[in-house]
Amino acid sequence: MNCVRFVLLLAVALLTVITTRAQKDETKPLATTNQAQASTAPVANPVSSFVKQQLTRYNKNMVAAAEAMPAEKYSFKPTPEMNTFAHLTMHIAEGNNALCSQISGTPAPTGEKLGESDPKDKLVAGLKASFDFCATALANVDDSKLSEPMLLFGRVPSSRAGALVALSSGFADHYGAQAIYLRLNGILPPTAQPKK
Repeated sequence: MNCVRFVLLLAVALLTVITTRAQKDETKPLATTNQAQASTAPVANPVSSFVKQQLTRYNKNMVAAAEAMPAEKYSFKPTPEMNTFAHLTMHIAEGNNALCSQISGTPAPTGEKLGESDPKDKLVAGLKASFDFCATALANVDDSKLSEPMLLFGRVPSSRAGALVALSSGFADHYGAQAIYLRLNGILPPTAQPKK
């Protein structure tokens, strides 16, 4: 009987030690994650800095989406009332140039205008050029003039902050449209591709 009691007491003691250690481990932060730790320092120019981050991300994804669509599918439109993929690509490039010009006060590129009937190569080149222009035009933009009034597209009253938000939300909207066009043609959008 003493032997059984000893084994039971030993088992209870071991379980107590194991449970206590596990509880202590749960309160420790995970140091082995691959995610960046959030900084507690204030972000300088939070609005313009965020839009510039989005510009980098969407430049990669939207150009990759335009490249992924086969040239013969640039005339594709999901329904007769909708725009073609070529028109969507042209629209993204024109919107980038117009908004980045207005936000930065930098004249928009004055090269040859894109057209819906242009070949894929020309439309993709125009899209890439629009993102390059935005990166250069927005390089020195900060948050010091966010409240400055402006008319977006010559008719919509807004502010510089509103223009930055419109640019960033336009990226998301247009990439979402690209993704739908791609999926309707059996092509996975860039952000849905398996990790390599």
